[in-house]
Amino acid sequence: MDGIHDLGGTQGFGRIDIEADEPVFHHPWQRTSFALMMATQIVMRSHNTDEYRHAIERMHPAHYLLCDYYERVLTGTVSLLLEKGHLSREDLEQRAGGVFELAGPVADRPMADLTPQPEARFSVGDRVRVLTISPSGHIRAPKFCRGHEGTVIHRAPKFRFPDTSAHGGELRKEHTYHVEFASKDLWSDSDAANDSVIVDLWDSYLEASS
Repeated sequence: MDGIHDLGGTQGFGRIDIEADEPVFHHPWQRTSFALMMATQIVMRSHNTDEYRHAIERMHPAHYLLCDYYERVLTGTVSLLLEKGHLSREDLEQRAGGVFELAGPVADRPMADLTPQPEARFSVGDRVRVLTISPSGHIRAPKFCRGHEGTVIHRAPKFRFPDTSAHGGELRKEHTYHVEFASKDLWSDSDAANDSVIVDLWDSYLEASS
C-alpha cells in the first residue's frame, strides 16, 4: 500500500544518528515484543510474514513515525492476534492498562490486477519497466521505482508473492529479480551520475521495456 512506511527517496527527515555499541534491545519489553512476533509466526502459525508487514503498514501515520522499531513490531503482532480471534480487545486493553492503538483495517479490495507469472520472463541484461500501480493493500515494489526503467542483473529462485499472501490469498511463488536503476533516472535532480540503486522485484511487477 502507499503509506508513510514507504520512505525510500523521501527527504526532510534529517540525519540518522548512529549510537556507538548500540544494544539489540534497550528495554526488556522490546525483547518480549520481538519474541512474541517470532512465536506467533513460527510456533503458533497465526499469520505469515507478509500479513505481519502489512499490519505495520496499516498503522496510523503519526503513530508509525513517532514510535520505535519494537513498538511497530508489537503493534503489528497484537493487531493480527486480535483480527484472527486469538485475543479480545477487552483482554488486550486490560493487560495494557489502557487504550492500545491498533493498526487500521485491511482494504476491501487490496490487490492490484496483476497477472500471475509462474515462469521467469526476463533474463540478466534485459531492460524492464516497473508497472505504475497503487494498490490499497500490500505491495513490495517501492514507490520511487514504479514507472521507471532498469536492467536485470540477477534472477533469483521463486519466492512467495507478497501481494496475495498478505491478504490470505493464493500462496503462489514467482521469480524475483535484482533490477539496477541509475540514480539520475529515479531522481532528476540527482548529482550522483555514477550511482545506482538495486531493487528486488517480483516478476508480476515488471514489463519489458520497449
